[in-house]
Amino acid sequence: MHFTPVTLIQKQNELISDLNLIEDAHERLSALTSFVSRTRLSDDQATDDLIVPGCISRVWVRGELKDGLTHFRCAADSPMVAGLVALLCDLYSDVHPSEIDDVEPEVWQKCGLIKILTPTRLNGLAAVRGRIKELSLRWC
Repeated sequence: MHFTPVTLIQKQNELISDLNLIEDAHERLSALTSFVSRTRLSDDQATDDLIVPGCISRVWVRGELKDGLTHFRCAADSPMVAGLVALLCDLYSDVHPSEIDDVEPEVWQKCGLIKILTPTRLNGLAAVRGRIKELSLRWC
C-alpha cells in the first residue's frame, strides 16, 4: 500500500469541513478544546523565550522539525485561547515547512468564527501565526 501525504491545503479543508458539521459557531468554538491535548506544551516547557508577543493572554509556542516535518506545541493561560492556538498548532504540524509560508489559516472565516472572535483575539492569533511562520522559515 502506497501512502500519499496530505497537503496542508487538504488538511485545512478537511478541518473546516469537520468543524462545519457543528451547526452553531459558538459550539464550534467550544469544540476547539479537543485540540489542546494533541498539542499541549507541558508546564516545564512553557518558558519565557516561547511567549508570543502581541497576545493579551500569555501564549507559548514551541516548534521543532522531525524527519522533515513540523511539530508545534503550545499552551495558553486562557482555556478559549488554548483551544484557538492549539488548532493552529495542530493545523501546521506534520507538514513540510515550505508549505506553511503559503497557506494562511482560513478556518476563522470559513467556520464563521471571525464573527464571534474579538479584534484583539484575532490580532493575537495573527501573532501566533507569525511565530509559526517564523519558525518554519528557519527550517526551509
